[in-house]
Amino acid sequence: MSAENFFQQLGPLEALLEQPDIMEIMVNGYDQIFVERHGKIERVNDQFRDDDHLMQIIQLILEPMGQHVSESNPIVDVRLPDASRVHVVIPPIALTGPSLTIRKMIQRPVSMDDLLGWGSLSQEIATFLQACVAARLNMIISGGTGSGKTTLMNVICQSIPNDERIIVLQNDAELALKQEHVVVLETRPANLEGRGEITMQQLVESAVKMRPDRLVVAELRGPEVGDLIQAFNNGYDGSLLSLHAISPVDALTRLEIMALEANPSLPLLSLRQLMASAFDVIVQIDRLHDGRRRAVRISEVAGLRGDLIVLNDLFEYVVTGQGEDGKLEGVFAPTGRVPIFMQQLDRADTHLPASMFTPTYDILRRVPPPPPPVPPIPPTPPTAPKPFRRSRL
Repeated sequence: MSAENFFQQLGPLEALLEQPDIMEIMVNGYDQIFVERHGKIERVNDQFRDDDHLMQIIQLILEPMGQHVSESNPIVDVRLPDASRVHVVIPPIALTGPSLTIRKMIQRPVSMDDLLGWGSLSQEIATFLQACVAARLNMIISGGTGSGKTTLMNVICQSIPNDERIIVLQNDAELALKQEHVVVLETRPANLEGRGEITMQQLVESAVKMRPDRLVVAELRGPEVGDLIQAFNNGYDGSLLSLHAISPVDALTRLEIMALEANPSLPLLSLRQLMASAFDVIVQIDRLHDGRRRAVRISEVAGLRGDLIVLNDLFEYVVTGQGEDGKLEGVFAPTGRVPIFMQQLDRADTHLPASMFTPTYDILRRVPPPPPPVPPIPPTPPTAPKPFRRSRL
């Protein structure tokens, strides 16, 4: 069944799936449908007839994928023919009625020019990230749910040279690289009998045996972190990974926790030493209160100081106010720190000007730098005193 014919049988969902500006559809019972449009959630003036109608639509979605949902199997994940992701939860787990969430895939490839046009990052940050890819630095893309991690990773991967062998590891078919030499591996859940599961850790173990030039890993979630850290320290430079985190510090903390869960006996200091040498740059992307997505912080991993990993912020997005339309206004500001891997960038013929890291905004005080001092006005040369004249009486 084609994707077009498939979507024509989904009742109130048909029109929503066809609208390109809708990125997520959320059904909370038969009478509540919400969508995410331009980063904001809004309610749709439509509904299903009843819970039975909604369950029929859910079963229609699941059947072609070889899945079914029932009281004994109330939580199901599938992927639609157009690669959109579907998550279903039904009673008795969902107390408000059958719940359906569809995250749509962007059909048109997003480019760096698109991100610049949307204001997700500045030209200086775009140039810096492209230089990091050319210099084969290991990068982490972190952010919250729906912040745009996968979109940003897709765009960054466009800078990878076409003649390099790239192994992509993912839980869902989200990354779409256009290079010629790409191998895509995807995890697989267990079947109804509980067999046949392929985990991300198994994919990592397989990928390092496939002679990759770069590893691209989407959505780290578990024990595969330890194997990846080892791989990054064994020569797989220029790799990228993404994970859920609210800050660069939180990203490293989450990696640490996941690695220790897989290997509790690993000394913490040794793990941090491995992490500090494995990663070079962390890009934090967030969805702001007005729904727009911004690369809010670019940090370098500057090594280990004592038993702590040192992070130096290189760029930061600073909110300066709010417009009349409710949209937040801000600037992408360098912090004034020059990355310690500048020589590595130079060796890759990516010579970045020092002015790129010169502060144009006072990060601490959230105000523009003071204007240059006005040169003092030279004093007026004294004039000769007028001669004294006796007045006539």
